[in-house]
Amino acid sequence: MKNILIPTDFSDNAWNAIFFVLKLYRDVECSFYILHVYEVSASQIKGARDSRKAGKLYETMALESENGLTGVMDYLNKNHKNPNHILYSISKSDYLVGAIEELLFERPFKLIVMGTKGATGAKEVFMGSNTVRVIKSIRNCSILAVPEEFNFQQLDHVVFPTDFTRFFYRFELLPLLELGTIWNTTINVFHVAQQVVLTEEQKSNQRILKERLKELKVEFCEKNIQTTVADTIVQFSLEIKADMIVLIHYQHTFLEKMTQEPVVKKVGFHSKVPLLVLPELA
Repeated sequence: MKNILIPTDFSDNAWNAIFFVLKLYRDVECSFYILHVYEVSASQIKGARDSRKAGKLYETMALESENGLTGVMDYLNKNHKNPNHILYSISKSDYLVGAIEELLFERPFKLIVMGTKGATGAKEVFMGSNTVRVIKSIRNCSILAVPEEFNFQQLDHVVFPTDFTRFFYRFELLPLLELGTIWNTTINVFHVAQQVVLTEEQKSNQRILKERLKELKVEFCEKNIQTTVADTIVQFSLEIKADMIVLIHYQHTFLEKMTQEPVVKKVGFHSKVPLLVLPELA
């Protein structure tokens, strides 16, 4: 049974993330935990003036959280009848990352799913800042970020960008292998770099990746960086009408060193398709 954690703020993009993951794993036995986290800010506590009013504020927020989750569960239990799926709700008073870290300690979650709104403005102010915060902070669990307007039908094409500078461990690729098998997906291994000529080490890592993915449909593609790594990945994904981008969240990757560009974060800003971030397990 796969345990999947779905934080929600009851917004439309959070609902879309729920619908997406229920479809994505419709044929897989899963336990879905719908999480709502509420946090009383320092200014709210200060405004309450005394402990009695502060306690009342906590009670009000706790009740709103429970009521919101009851609405979600009622809708899903009525409209989502899948014998493969079990649904739970969790309400916690905490900050989001802290709540997720605690739950990861308590249960073996395989995936965290969150809705995103993308970026707005020249400075890329991320409207779904919670998602970026979780991706940055949680490095021991796969994270799936779902754009608010993405309408999922099939997982036909997945883009897996790499520069082949690192050895591929089978265990860290398991989420990709699982999805590829479930959906009979074509994995587009996308070599993106300033120069596409491979070193001997890169050729060796490429052969290892081919071996890891040998049971799936795989296409190897390559392209020189046009503007940024992130833009090149996103543009390629649009060209082939990809249904998902999968990245491994390496510490200090070659791509980031080479371009001074936080690739995972920027792809999350720009991508109009879901982004699956796999943890580095080595």
